[in-house]
Amino acid sequence: MTTTGANAEAGVRGAPDGPWWWARRRSMVLDVVLALVSALECAAEGAGFASGHGGPVGLGIVVGALVGGTLLFRLRWPVAVVLLGIAITPAELGFMLGIVGLYTLAASDVPRRLTVVLAGVSVAGTFLVTFLKFHRDIAAGEGYQPGPWMMLFFSALVALGLTAPPVLLGLYVGARRRLVESLRERADGLERELSLLAERAEERAVWARNEERTRIAREMHDVVAHRVSLMVVHAAALQAVALKDPEKASRNAGLVGDMGRQALTELREMLGVLRTSSEGMVPEASSAADSRRLAEVAAAASARVSAGVGAGGTGGPGPAGEGAASGDGPCLDGLEDLVGQSRAAGMAVELSVEGEERSYGARVESTAYRVVQEALTNVHKHAPGAKAVVRVAHRGEEVALQVENGPSESGADAPRLPSGGNGLVGMRERVSALGGVFVSGATDAGGFRVSAVIPAAAAVEGGVGS
Repeated sequence: MTTTGANAEAGVRGAPDGPWWWARRRSMVLDVVLALVSALECAAEGAGFASGHGGPVGLGIVVGALVGGTLLFRLRWPVAVVLLGIAITPAELGFMLGIVGLYTLAASDVPRRLTVVLAGVSVAGTFLVTFLKFHRDIAAGEGYQPGPWMMLFFSALVALGLTAPPVLLGLYVGARRRLVESLRERADGLERELSLLAERAEERAVWARNEERTRIAREMHDVVAHRVSLMVVHAAALQAVALKDPEKASRNAGLVGDMGRQALTELREMLGVLRTSSEGMVPEASSAADSRRLAEVAAAASARVSAGVGAGGTGGPGPAGEGAASGDGPCLDGLEDLVGQSRAAGMAVELSVEGEERSYGARVESTAYRVVQEALTNVHKHAPGAKAVVRVAHRGEEVALQVENGPSESGADAPRLPSGGNGLVGMRERVSALGGVFVSGATDAGGFRVSAVIPAAAAVEGGVGS
């Protein structure tokens, strides 16, 4: 029992829309027409058989019509239809039933061995019936009397002629249908794979955009938070010395103004890139380029932090300014200026460098600089007036950093800066992205310590850029 023949006759993809076992309505119509023609043929042959053998003609017509009508079930039960056709072969009924049944059987998905066996039985039955009929007709006639070998030859020719063509045609149609189905399945598989690859590409694009946004957010946080923190500290110092030391107050006012203008310039550049991205006609196509452009702006802006403030009050651009000019971003050579900015803001900072100083990749140096910068910013925010110690150790395969501060020595009137809680998170993300180790926590003396160890080989793996 199989329904594959119905699907083969349908010849179309998609959900079946025919009743019962038919995949398509036109398949049902075809089977109904074939069954009617076969029923009329078998009814006529049944009437002749009953008349020739002295039986009731009406019964022969009814039985013949019922037998021929079984062709309606050829797609549902092809084996049963062929067996019925073989069974009625001695009665010389079902010429169309036998041919169509064998074709349907060969085109279906029943085992090939079963098809060969039934086709062989059909050939043998047709051969015997044909041979006996020839022998009877020749014995009843008085004309040409062929020999037995000639009757065997004609009987075999008739048996093969009625059996071989429908079987071979059915095998060809079934093989072709299976080939088409295989190609369709392969095409569907490729389509699913392409869809999956497209989804993965979209996921990777979303992930890349999120990573780029996170990196840009860290850059903006490092640039703006550090500069604005120093502005608040200088503003507090300006308020404290405005009446006592007008000259120092003037210097602090100049520093605050320079920092504010630089912060506004950098924010304007970053926001301008973001606005251009949001107004683009094809956001998906331009997102990658906009992200790279924004990252370049953020890196260049962050590189000018030490240079700009150093020029305002700590003795000139220095190495950090050179780094900004070259576009490589902040580096370890700018730590002196970075510490000088905090000293100018009133913090007691000590810088200690151990080991032989050497150059690292841009990503390693930028990350190390950011860790020290954010740690000093946190000291300004959370421990005003505390002494800080910055230690940098150059080792064979890594660079180690530590920023430790004591407890705050300012009273309740000291300026308290707001915190978004992203500083330590950003430092940990930066260091972890390079395969390093980051640890932070309170000290026994009531202060706070930030430590980081960054592999020197991370520059090769991660590439250049921050």
